[in-house]
Amino acid sequence: KQTRERKENTRRITKMIASLRSVNQKIVNLNKKFGHSKPTRLVAVSKTKPQEMIEECFKEGQLHFGENYVQELVDKSKQLPKEIKWHFIGHLQSNKCKSLLEVESLYMVESVDSLKLAKKLDSAFSERAVPLNILVQVNTSGETCEF
Repeated sequence: KQTRERKENTRRITKMIASLRSVNQKIVNLNKKFGHSKPTRLVAVSKTKPQEMIEECFKEGQLHFGENYVQELVDKSKQLPKEIKWHFIGHLQSNKCKSLLEVESLYMVESVDSLKLAKKLDSAFSERAVPLNILVQVNTSGETCEF
C-alpha cells in the first residue's frame, strides 16, 4: 500500500512540476510578445498542498506562495525554507493580524478591504524591519460588501 501511495505522490509531483514549468514558459513568452521589461511574479497557491509538493516547487525556483488560512500559513512558514515569500490571499479577519507576525517571511497581504484592517496590520507590523506589502481592495461598484 505504501509503495502505491508513494508512486501516486511521485506522479502528482511530476505533473505539478510540468504544469509549473509550462505556466512559467507561457509567462516568458507573453512578456516577450508584449515587450514587458519588468518581471512577472507568479504566486503559487499552496493551500491544502503537502509540504513535499511546495518544497519541489521551491527547488524549481518558485519563491512566492499563497495561503488563505492564517494557521496553515503560520505552520507551513515554520516548516519550509525561510527564503519562501509568503502571501496571505483572500479575506483576512482583523482578529488574525497578530497571528501573521509569526510568519517571518510574510511578503504580502492581498486584499486589505477596510480601514480597520489596514490600521490593525499597521499596528501589528510597525516594529518589523521589512515593510509589509499589501494590496488594497477598492469597492468601485457601490455594492454592499459580503464581509
